[in-house]
Amino acid sequence: MKKKLVILSGAGMSQESGLKTFRDMGGLWEQYDVTQVASPEAWQQNPELVLRFYNERRKQLWEAKPNAGHRAIAELEKWFDVDVITQNVDDLHEQAGSSRVLHLHGELRKARSTADPNLVYTLQHWELKLGDTCEKGSQLRPHIVWFGEPVPAIEKAIRIAQEADIFVVAGTSLAVYPAASLIHFVTPGIPAFVIDPDSPKVNQKDAVYIQEKAVKGIEILKSKLEILK
Repeated sequence: MKKKLVILSGAGMSQESGLKTFRDMGGLWEQYDVTQVASPEAWQQNPELVLRFYNERRKQLWEAKPNAGHRAIAELEKWFDVDVITQNVDDLHEQAGSSRVLHLHGELRKARSTADPNLVYTLQHWELKLGDTCEKGSQLRPHIVWFGEPVPAIEKAIRIAQEADIFVVAGTSLAVYPAASLIHFVTPGIPAFVIDPDSPKVNQKDAVYIQEKAVKGIEILKSKLEILK
């Protein structure tokens, strides 16, 4: 049986594919604080502005390609039973070939009904507009977990983290909760690796820190994992 490798990925993975992160924006988009375009309150006050913000993010994604780090993670399925838990709303892990990806914060290529959150649709183009409705006639909104909203996938993510034989943090500063709490559910003493230029500290005593950006760090990780497969 293959060992279970769980990878928690963050914005640093997507950044090297040219996708802007909130940090890249300096907390601002045009003249707006990002929380003004990524919250339930923003949606109530100015849905057109919120849609425009996510349309721009989605248009970027339509033009983006997986990077070598995404592809390297997909290739690890040859050696391990791999689960990717990602804070990213893009689908670059899937495009690269990863077969099990859990999105904590939603998916940019999808929209959902404002009347029934179980009605989720895959978008065929990058633009979502006022007047685009679900089958019940209600406006569609981005299928994104906004600031101030619960994270529906966190319970499943916790179960996956608890099952890990090897746990990897890649391209995240572990500053966003509840995603950052997942490391606390990992079995103490299992091999753990942290890939990030800032080396955020984790509660695994013997964690290996790879102080690199995601693409280079994943390549280094592969060489270290080869002896653990």
